[in-house]
Amino acid sequence: MTVIADISSIRTAPARSASSSGQLSFIDYSNADAWLSYLSQVNRTAAFLGPLGRWIETLTRPKRAVVVDVPIQRDDGTIAHFEGYRVHHNTSRGPAKGGIRFHQDATLSEVMALAAWMTIKNAVVGLPFGGGKGAVRVDPATLSRVELERLTRRYTIEIAHIIGVDKDIPAPDVNTNAQVMAWMMDAYALTKGQVVTGVVTGKPVELGGSLGRKDATGEGVFIAARELAGRLGHEICNQRVAIQGFGNVGSAAARSFAQAGARVVAVQDIDGALFCGDGIDVDGLCKHKERSGSILGAGFGAEIAREQFWLVDTDVLVPAALEGQITAGVARATKAKMIVEGANGPTTPDADAILAERRIPVVPDVLANAGGVIVSYFEWVQDHSSYFWREAEVRDKLGQMLTDACDSVWRAHLEHQVSLRDAAYILGCRRVLAAREQRGLYL
Repeated sequence: MTVIADISSIRTAPARSASSSGQLSFIDYSNADAWLSYLSQVNRTAAFLGPLGRWIETLTRPKRAVVVDVPIQRDDGTIAHFEGYRVHHNTSRGPAKGGIRFHQDATLSEVMALAAWMTIKNAVVGLPFGGGKGAVRVDPATLSRVELERLTRRYTIEIAHIIGVDKDIPAPDVNTNAQVMAWMMDAYALTKGQVVTGVVTGKPVELGGSLGRKDATGEGVFIAARELAGRLGHEICNQRVAIQGFGNVGSAAARSFAQAGARVVAVQDIDGALFCGDGIDVDGLCKHKERSGSILGAGFGAEIAREQFWLVDTDVLVPAALEGQITAGVARATKAKMIVEGANGPTTPDADAILAERRIPVVPDVLANAGGVIVSYFEWVQDHSSYFWREAEVRDKLGQMLTDACDSVWRAHLEHQVSLRDAAYILGCRRVLAAREQRGLYL
């Protein structure tokens, strides 16, 4: 039996779909701006850039940002308008690469930050891509399947002039999936008069998608956790793991941890939270969630309050939901020994400082959740060559590339005596700015 500590002092960022009103009593909106968080992270690298520092402002400005109106006809005949975004943060190292999310709280500022994190992420793991991101401000749960297809196709048409196999390659993100990518690919094909399979990644395998892509982000979270835990002197087997978010990333990560002998002791998502000190039956929970749409109601653990999840005694905490979830209050209260960021931007700058003071290492998002974009790169390569790899090859190449990236970040961490996040940013920023300097400016 576990004793859950007092939760009155915990204040977390908004669980943005937690209720019809979106309001929870413990919400703290301070530090909620993802773009400011990104700028804070970049600024911390300035002292380590040397002569490249003259280019640092390049990283604080998106290359281009497009805001579009996305009108659709609803099933009842009415017309509805939704706001869409696509941002290219930086393309010094190659075409923009990043996902598309459908979420009712999406903003341009948030998408700018997500695109910027993609720039750093792609550089950290050595991919020939820049950073991009897109979103439509919509709650997809309010749309029928037909309406969702109309929205996807209209949004694609509105941004078709800035995407392309060598310009900007979208992929799935929050509330989007392989089916949405299939619709995007088809809509784009209609604008070009030909099928261009490489314009998006994360597609169905039947349309040029890659084997191993669906679970790649979650599997990558596990690989990063295993590699960094090992360097910190801990074997991942028998470690207790708590995972926030049990969608595609969280569930895939949970399976990988469980298969390696770790115990997933707690899970939290929009519906609630579960705890089981002996370890949750991850496969059973995944099947139940697929059938019912919820982690609750099947007895896979004791149901606890969502806030109590943050106080569970665990070795590894994996935030795999949305940005801004680990705030200063959570950072002060958590009992985790290591945090591995499955989501983009889940830890606020104030929380980062507290975790550093408490000597709790954070494996940053730009390394930990790079598995998805790595396999998206493999998919893009396969589409270019029309030659497709076996799943075992994909997983092997993913493991090699992510392990090499973990090694590079660890060496930078030791060399500069900085946090893992700062080490990753030093590597990523140097690579992007070196490309910018080598390419020069048009005069």
